[in-house]
Amino acid sequence: MSELIVRKMRFAFAESPVPFCWNEDNPAFSSMANAVSFLAVAFEKMIGAMVPEVMPRITDPVVAAEADAFTRQEGQHSMAHRQHTKALIKQYPGLKQTLDEVIASYDDLTANTPLEYRLAYTADLEATFTPAFKLMLDNDATLFAPGDDRVASLFLWHFVEEVEHRSSALTIYDAVVASPWYRMRVAPSVFAHVWAALKIACAGFNVHVPLEDRRIDAISMFGMQARKKALLQRLPLVTAPYDGPVANAFARLPKREMLTALTGVVRSQIPGHDPAQEALPDLAQKWFDRYDAGYEVTRWYTAATNESDAHV
Repeated sequence: MSELIVRKMRFAFAESPVPFCWNEDNPAFSSMANAVSFLAVAFEKMIGAMVPEVMPRITDPVVAAEADAFTRQEGQHSMAHRQHTKALIKQYPGLKQTLDEVIASYDDLTANTPLEYRLAYTADLEATFTPAFKLMLDNDATLFAPGDDRVASLFLWHFVEEVEHRSSALTIYDAVVASPWYRMRVAPSVFAHVWAALKIACAGFNVHVPLEDRRIDAISMFGMQARKKALLQRLPLVTAPYDGPVANAFARLPKREMLTALTGVVRSQIPGHDPAQEALPDLAQKWFDRYDAGYEVTRWYTAATNESDAHV
């Protein structure tokens, strides 16, 4: 019996327009998170197709239960992110094409790569989430709290559940493939594909979302490439499209914490790495405790205020 809990969340995205720049204090992080929503829909669709395919090869009932719960949690994430992307597409219809292109990049993996590769892909990417999301959750006051509470709460929920099932993808991989060296060997192609899918999303944002709404060049999340593009724009006789200023989503975060996260991401790809041993964000346990107590976690930052106002 898996200890994972499948929580069904709805974030009221249809109640009012969802701003593209949902954190006015940090347009670069807003754009990055939006790209993650597009990626999540496609990646989790691949997982949903992959796990039923792998189930006949799982002989351990404990692993089978974990795989089932993992897939159902990811299915809930996919539905919630679909609602987020649907709200953005309602305002910027051209983003439907962008979402379709991101999904197609993962449909191609499902159709044209072996099961072992997709299991390794999932294990590799999921292994990076705990150190990466710990950085974000430890700095939620900067990255999430100032923004639209529906979008912020969506990502808080998703990220803490990724921490909760941090070992699931590797457990499934090890039960079926049992080759840590294969997982490490394919990692470069895995992350090349992830970045390519994110780049599809960001390029679509630049095309379909007006600069006055996104406020930055969505390619900003690609760091060196974005800075190179900005440099070319300043050179004479070079024609390069201007899609807005380049900004760093994590500029206000402590450098030591960012280095720790980067180290954790690299370590996550080493054979023998155990995600269960990762340092966890304090916010994750706080979130689980509040959920168990019946707190309105879909309005993480405003629920307490709304409840207080209702009793005045």
